Amino acid sequence: MPRPRGPPAERVRELVRRSQGDAVADALPSGFQRVGRVLVLRLPASLRPHYRAIGAAWRTVPGIEAVLAHRGPTGGDRRLPDVELIAGMGTETEVVEHGVRYRFDAAHVLFSRGNEIERARAGELTRRGETVVDLFAGIGYFVLPALKVGQAGRAYAVEENPTSYRYLLENLRENGVADRGTALLGDNRSVELPVRDADRIFLGFLPSAVPWIPVALPLLRDGGTVHVHLVVDARDDVDLGVSAVSGAVVAAGGAVRDASARRVKAYGPGRSHVVVDVVVTRP
Repeated sequence: MPRPRGPPAERVRELVRRSQGDAVADALPSGFQRVGRVLVLRLPASLRPHYRAIGAAWRTVPGIEAVLAHRGPTGGDRRLPDVELIAGMGTETEVVEHGVRYRFDAAHVLFSRGNEIERARAGELTRRGETVVDLFAGIGYFVLPALKVGQAGRAYAVEENPTSYRYLLENLRENGVADRGTALLGDNRSVELPVRDADRIFLGFLPSAVPWIPVALPLLRDGGTVHVHLVVDARDDVDLGVSAVSGAVVAAGGAVRDASARRVKAYGPGRSHVVVDVVVTRP
C-alpha cells in the first residue's frame, strides 16, 4: 500500500486511519510542536488507548525519533513539562535558532517555540561589550543569543533547576561563549552576583516576573534596561504590562526613563504573554 502524501499531520492521520479506523483518525488534532528530533503532542484523553499507534505513525516522519504526549499543564515555579514518552527512545534533542544551539531534554525541560522571536530579540537588542544578567536563565534562552549574537562582553546567568543548569553549562560551551558567560546554580534571591553595573537584565519568568524587579534593580547601572515578562488580560495587554512594570520599578526605588511593551503570544483564553522593556534611572 502506498505511503500517504501531503503535510506531516495529514500523512499521519491517514496512517492512523488505516490502522485504527476513521473515528480515531478524525479525532487527531492537527497541531504539534517539533523540537529537533522530538515531537510534542497534545492529544485528547479519549485517544489514550491508541497512543502507541499514533506515536508510531509520527515516527514515520523524517527526523522524528521520539514522540511525547502532554499529560497536564506545565507545573511549579520551575515550569517543568508534564509529558510521557509514547514512541521512540531518548528525549534529548537540539534546536538551532538564528545561529544559536540549544541542547536539552524535552521530557524534563520546557522549550516554547512561541518564544522564538523573543529569543532572537535578546541577541538583536544586546550591544557588543555589554554586561548582561539573566535571573531565570533556564538552558540559556536569552543569555546565549545575548552572548553569541549580541556579543555581550560578560553575562551572568542564574538557574535553580539542576537539570536546566547542566544544559546551560553545556550550551555555553557548545556555542563557544563559556569564556564570557558565568552560570550560577541557585535561587536568584540568594545567589550572590558580582555585578552592580549591568547594562541589561532579563526577567523571563511566567506568569509574572514583576515581583523580581526589586531583586534586579540593585544589579543595574543607571540607565540600564530590564526586560520583564508577565501575563496580563488580552484587552489593553501592552498598556497593562507597561503600567504594572512601571509601578513596580517606582515602588522598588527606581525611576522610569522609558518603557515599551510587545505581545509575545497568546497565553490561554483572554490572556497575553507580554514583555516590557523598561529603562531605569537609579536613585
